[in-house]
Amino acid sequence: MNKTKIFPYDSVNAEDVQAGAVKTRVRWLITEQLGAPNFAMRVFEIEPNGYSPLHSHSWEHEVFILKGEGQLFDGHHASSFKAGDVVFVPPNEQHQFKNNGNQTLEFICLIPHRR
Repeated sequence: MNKTKIFPYDSVNAEDVQAGAVKTRVRWLITEQLGAPNFAMRVFEIEPNGYSPLHSHSWEHEVFILKGEGQLFDGHHASSFKAGDVVFVPPNEQHQFKNNGNQTLEFICLIPHRR
């Protein structure tokens, strides 16, 4: 039996990100529950003037910016990005995504499953 799955991303509910985030939602698209053994794929949507929490953890993020523009803040410095850019956040580095544009910032974020 074929276990390949195809579905529209907006068929997955966008959930508000809590704990230090403002105007930020996430859609958990591919997870262990879907049968992915190694990675989770998420799409984040951050409204203008919104941001994710400033945090760090032991796994990396691999990010592709789909729409909008913003800044990656490490607690001290900010680096700008725009649609079409790729962002790599190494393990244990503080990071926060901020939308400083005038449209919704959308990006794909891949993380390994915690094991």
